[in-house]
Amino acid sequence: MTSGKTISENIKRLRAKLGLTQDDLAKKADVKYTTLMKVESGAVNKPSVQTMAKIAKALGVHIEDLIK
Repeated sequence: MTSGKTISENIKRLRAKLGLTQDDLAKKADVKYTTLMKVESGAVNKPSVQTMAKIAKALGVHIEDLIK
């Protein structure tokens, strides 16, 4: 099973690679900034599939890329 830390690290890495701030990504993914912040910090270990799908789409990757 994947840990929340892996998801948060993958999101941070991909976001930085694209030069996006947390606010930029939240807007692009159409998720609340606080939600993204909690997922990235690892406070939310198991984000919803819908949230993960939105974040993955905004980052231009498959959802699997966030969880491996």
